[in-house]
Amino acid sequence: MSEPYYAQDVPDTHRPYVAAPDRHQKLDYRRVGESGLLLPPLSLGLWYNFGDNRPFDTQREILRRAVDEGITHFDLANNYGPPYGSAEENFGRMMRTDFTPYRHELVLSTKAGWDMWPGPYGMLGSRKYLLTSLEESLRRMSVEAVDIFYSHRADEDTPVAETIGALDTAIRQGKALCAGISSYSPERTAEAVAVARDLGTPLVIHQPAYSMLNRWPEDGLLTTLSEHGMGSIGFTALAQGLLTDKYLGDDEAQRSMQRPSFDEGVLTEDNLERLRGLAAVAQRRGQSLAQMALSWAIRPGGVTSTLIGVSSVRQLEENLAAAHRTDFTDEEIAEIDRLSGSTEGVDLWAASADIE
Repeated sequence: MSEPYYAQDVPDTHRPYVAAPDRHQKLDYRRVGESGLLLPPLSLGLWYNFGDNRPFDTQREILRRAVDEGITHFDLANNYGPPYGSAEENFGRMMRTDFTPYRHELVLSTKAGWDMWPGPYGMLGSRKYLLTSLEESLRRMSVEAVDIFYSHRADEDTPVAETIGALDTAIRQGKALCAGISSYSPERTAEAVAVARDLGTPLVIHQPAYSMLNRWPEDGLLTTLSEHGMGSIGFTALAQGLLTDKYLGDDEAQRSMQRPSFDEGVLTEDNLERLRGLAAVAQRRGQSLAQMALSWAIRPGGVTSTLIGVSSVRQLEENLAAAHRTDFTDEEIAEIDRLSGSTEGVDLWAASADIE
């Protein structure tokens, strides 16, 4: 059959998508705990760059290239955007136009827990909020079910049994295949695991913030997950951009590239000196600081997978190179440990993880 004809002025982005035939040979997929689920070492998070703040064609280029390069997991939440819900809406558009033939090859996740709509039923961990939110997420994403549905945060005012019971209901209704939790303390994780086990729906995965500058999962959480056969997928491995070269430049550039959630109070001279030291370690390894930070997160003993957030295909390709450099010498690990320093201002999710 001859190739379909397209006018020369029709960009590739607007032509029908056919995934690269060698896409599954490019990354080594990892087992999530003791489950049957496999994830790539780097997964694509749609937190900030896939809302209505970015052109859809740019998003489409990134998502297509991600699949072509072996990324099978796309992570969303009900309030990702901006505005809230728009990341799921835009991904749903991608499902309809490009990814429907490949749905069985993809692992899609969404979450509920942080604020989504006004009133008393639009956040936290109640059964009403979680199940209503999931229905809305499925509609926006143009899918009948997600592969992973998370409780996005711990809620000290709602019984763990109610929150985990809602995840169990979602699975029994066929609207999710696996249950997960995010930003739960080791103690609350163990409690949630026990509830889920009694219900017959095991928790499969935990999503904590984890980076060289934010190591709270090492203080008991990773051990708890291992004991209960759970896997992990980290987020903010670049500490909201702090572990990149962009904050090592001039002050004006720093301010122009900060996200609204970024606390510029962390840009002290002491912290900048630590970043320069980490960048020097990365340079000796032949990596950028961002690449080394990603490689470190998924090193042996780290998380199963880590989420990357990118705004361009070039950035995606630079990040993907980190998946092939997870080997660190003892000397490199020791120097990284010495330079890591304080996490103050880096972990925006500590309030959830501190709930026991």
